[in-house]
Amino acid sequence: MQISLNTPVGATPRVWAGRVLSGLVIAFLLLDSALKLIDVPVVQQTMIQLGYPIHLDRVIGVIILVGVALYAVPRTAVLGAVWLTGLFGGAIATHLRVESPLFSHVLFGVYLGVLAWAGLYLRDARLRALFPLRA
Repeated sequence: MQISLNTPVGATPRVWAGRVLSGLVIAFLLLDSALKLIDVPVVQQTMIQLGYPIHLDRVIGVIILVGVALYAVPRTAVLGAVWLTGLFGGAIATHLRVESPLFSHVLFGVYLGVLAWAGLYLRDARLRALFPLRA
């Protein structure tokens, strides 16, 4: 009997840990996207502080939402992780440009990226086979 890699039956603690990490990243990014899409004042103020036109907040919200959707679906999760990595890189560059605090702002994209890739690595056996931690 062969079990598909994406079935929840018999999922190991490693897979569940990956799902939890991925879920945290997804939840945070859904909240971030929603705040940008509903155009709350704090987002507008932040856009101004970062040097972006206010009307781009919704565009960024959609970009985040697309990345989250790709990341959440097992079939497109690797593409979603790559998409989100690019997004995090842009956020890091933006915060470097405006000289934001290092550990709380600049590196926040690194933290999210590490969580996203760790979650995907733990929940996807194909990724673990492609990049084994041990030889």
